[in-house]
Amino acid sequence: MDLTPTDAERELRRECQSWLREHLPWEYGRGLPPRFDDLADEVAFGRGWQAQLAAGRWVGVAWPEDYGGRDAGPIGHYIVTEELARARAPELVGRIGVNLVGPTILAHGTDHQRARWLPRILSADEIWCQLFSEPGAGSDLSSLTTRAQRVDGGWQLNGQKVWTSYAQFADWGVCLARTDPEARPQQGISYLVVDMRAPGVEVRPLRQITDESEFNEVFFDGVFIPEDRIIGPEHEGWRIANSTLTHERGVNPRQLVIHTQLLDELLTLAHENQSWDDPRLAPRLAEAFVEVQLFRLHNWRSVSCTAKGCEPGPVGSINKLWWSEMSKRLHDTVMSVLGAAAPLWGDASNNPGDGRWQRSWLYYQASSIWAGTNEIQRNVIGERTLGLPREPRR
Repeated sequence: MDLTPTDAERELRRECQSWLREHLPWEYGRGLPPRFDDLADEVAFGRGWQAQLAAGRWVGVAWPEDYGGRDAGPIGHYIVTEELARARAPELVGRIGVNLVGPTILAHGTDHQRARWLPRILSADEIWCQLFSEPGAGSDLSSLTTRAQRVDGGWQLNGQKVWTSYAQFADWGVCLARTDPEARPQQGISYLVVDMRAPGVEVRPLRQITDESEFNEVFFDGVFIPEDRIIGPEHEGWRIANSTLTHERGVNPRQLVIHTQLLDELLTLAHENQSWDDPRLAPRLAEAFVEVQLFRLHNWRSVSCTAKGCEPGPVGSINKLWWSEMSKRLHDTVMSVLGAAAPLWGDASNNPGDGRWQRSWLYYQASSIWAGTNEIQRNVIGERTLGLPREPRR
């Protein structure tokens, strides 16, 4: 693995840094997002910011130029994502479309589908959501029960999805639905595109432990899906969905930068309140430092492999398992260093960070669940990497 950047990669990084210093809505590397009273205001702000990024061609940089990208490849994507996080730029409001849906359409969609959807994904003119998980089929997606029955000109969709991020603002959703109820569980599923404003679609926001409502339940009651809104062949949605999930679980430079910044702030806090002198905390602080460095090496290994044309495969599961478990341990250490201030919320007196640490701790409790639970990641690693026998269905 050669980590020496090329001249083109150095120039891409410098150009991105320069653009961000000129266009960021707050101070480079130090600003924090404004506190919105309403999630709709936050999404509107995010649309405007992503439109600016897309105009500068800083969204989807690995995509072909014909669809608004830069043909910069996986290393270019890594560089730009890393620089956005280092600058503390607002996160992409259309990240589901950019990071998951777009690569899937590029790989499996038709020319018409690429031309229709990809440019508007980059600019956030259209926001996408991912309609995979169900109340009884989250980690085990092959157990899903949402049905798409053949009718004239397409399919009729009925069922329920849950934990759908930003569904209340989405224009489109990618949906896994069972199109052949007689087939084996993983062979009778199709990958459909749903108009989230179509008759029969109902979205119900869910209030989370962070007091936010970015997740939703989504109900389908006789929703019509036209013939041209299937990605890939009918009944092969499971194979296509796995390519989506490898992108979700693979290289994660944004989370690497976020946790590097969190570690730096943690070590500063520990120095200020003399936690290094506590024999119970000092080993945990050292462990946090080592684990963030290991996360960095996992990312470098993966991006190096992808740049050589390798598919992420089960390595994506290894990365996801590592960083999510590491994140929870790191956040637990943060709470221990905060000590008596740990239970405080918001801008209470004597609360370092005005509640930002506590909100982050609550948020990352879900890191071992999203993108496939860690129990499922261990199964994937055991079966596909270690060659262990698969437990038969009961």
